[in-house]
Amino acid sequence: MRFQSWARAVLPGALLYGGLAASAQYSAPATPAPYNPIALAEVTGAPRTAVQAGQNSNQSLAQNPYLGGVPAGQISATPVALSLEDAVNLGLKQNLGGVLGTDAVIDARGQRWQALSELLPTVITDTGFGVHQINVKAAFGITIPKEPPIIGPFGYFDSRAYLTQSVFDWESIERARSSRAELRSAESGSRDARELVVLVVVSNYLLVIADQSEVESATSQRDTARALFQQASDQKTAGLASAVDVLRSQVQLQSREQKLITARNDLAKQKLVLARAIGLPLAQPFDVTTQVPYKELTTSGLDEAIQSAYKDRPDFLGQLSRVRSAELGRKAASAERYPSIGAETDYGLSGVNPGSSHGTVDAAATLRIPVFQGGRVHGDVLRADASLTEERQRLEDLRAKIGQEVRDVYLDLEAAAQEVSVEQSAVTLATQTLQQSRDRFSWGVTDNIEVVQAQDALAIATDAYIASLYSYNVAKISLARATGVAESRYPEYLKGN
Repeated sequence: MRFQSWARAVLPGALLYGGLAASAQYSAPATPAPYNPIALAEVTGAPRTAVQAGQNSNQSLAQNPYLGGVPAGQISATPVALSLEDAVNLGLKQNLGGVLGTDAVIDARGQRWQALSELLPTVITDTGFGVHQINVKAAFGITIPKEPPIIGPFGYFDSRAYLTQSVFDWESIERARSSRAELRSAESGSRDARELVVLVVVSNYLLVIADQSEVESATSQRDTARALFQQASDQKTAGLASAVDVLRSQVQLQSREQKLITARNDLAKQKLVLARAIGLPLAQPFDVTTQVPYKELTTSGLDEAIQSAYKDRPDFLGQLSRVRSAELGRKAASAERYPSIGAETDYGLSGVNPGSSHGTVDAAATLRIPVFQGGRVHGDVLRADASLTEERQRLEDLRAKIGQEVRDVYLDLEAAAQEVSVEQSAVTLATQTLQQSRDRFSWGVTDNIEVVQAQDALAIATDAYIASLYSYNVAKISLARATGVAESRYPEYLKGN
C-alpha cells in the first residue's frame, strides 16, 4: 500500500503516518501502522486503525471545524508562494475551529455582562401623555355631594426616570464571580483551539511536502523505467535480450507512469485540504516554499515535559477555570437562601400638561427574605454539586490524559528517529542493488526480472523513507502541542531546537 493511499484512508487531511517495510530484495509492501499525533481524536474524531476508517469516520471528518476555514482574499492566476509560517498565520486567522473559538469567547463575555447586570444599577425612563375620565363612585366607592359622579375628561402628563440598584445580593455576587471564571475558561479554550489549528495546519503542510517528494520519486522511477525499457529494446536489437524482457520493461514503465499519475493527483488533492484548513480560496494555486529536512530534536526530561504541559496547556488551564466556576456556582446556589437588599427610586414631572407639571419623587429600600421556595434551592444545590463533581473528575482525567500523551509522543519520537535511520540505509542499499542489477543485465549475465525487482524495492524503500521523515516531523509538532507551546514554538521544534 502506498504512502498516500493509507495515510488518507485513515485520515484525510494528513494526520497519520506509517512505516513501509523495504529491503534490497523485492518484497510486497507491508501494511503500515497508523500514526496518531496528540489530540488526533479531539481534532478529527478519527479511529485509531485503518480498519476502522469507514463511512462514520468520513462523516465526522467532514463535520470537523478544524479541517475547514473561512475563505478570504482575491484569487490570482499567479501561484502564491506559501511558506509554513504564512500557512500557520492564515490558519490562525481563518481556520473555522479557531474562528469558532474566538466566537465562544465573545459569547462568554456576553454571559459575563448578563451576570454583572444583576449587580449594576438599572435606569429606565418613561414618558406618557393621556386623557382620563373617571367614575368616582365606581372607582373609589364614594359620592361627592353636589358634584357629578363623572370627572373629566382631563389631560395627564408624566415623565419619569426609574432607578433600581442591588445593595446586597450574595447569590448574584457569586454568579458574577462564576461567570468571570467561565470567561477565563473560554479564553483558554480559544488558545487551545489555536494550538490545534497549528497542529492541523503544520501536519497538512508536511503532508504536502511529503506528496511533493512522492511526485519527485515517482518521476525519477518513471525515468528509470523508461531508460530500462530503452536498454531492453537495444539489447533485443543486439540479440542479447528476448522479447519477453522488452515486454516486461514496458509493463514496468506503464506501472511507473500510473504511479506518477496517482502521486500528482494525491498532491493536488492534499493542496485542497491545506487550502481549506487555512481559508485560502480553493481556486487559488499555490506552491509551498518551506522545506523541513531531518533534524534531530533535543528534548528535555520526560518529567519536566509533563510538568511543563500542566503549566502551559490551555485545555488544562481552561479545565481549572471550569472547576473554579463550578465551585462558585455551588456557592451561588447555596446563597439563594440568603436575604437580599435593594433600592428603588424614581423621579419625574407630573401634571395636566407639560407646562403645569411638578416634580415628584418616590424612594424605597427593599428587603427580600426567602422563607419557603418549594425545594427549588435544594434542587439547585444538588445540581451544582453534581456539576462540581463532574468538573473535578474531568480535571483528573485530563491530568492523566496529558501525562499519557506526553509519554506517547516521546515514544513516537524515538521510534520515528530510528525509522528514519533505517529507511535512509534501505534507500542507499536499494539504489546500489538497482545499479548492480542494471549492470548485470547489460552484460547479459541475467534477464531483467532482477532489474524489475530491484526497481520495485527502491520504490518501496523511497516511499518508506518519505513516510518515516513525515512521521518524525509530525511527532515533533505533536510534542509541541502536548506541552502547550505549538503556536509559540513550532518553528523551533521543527528545526530540532
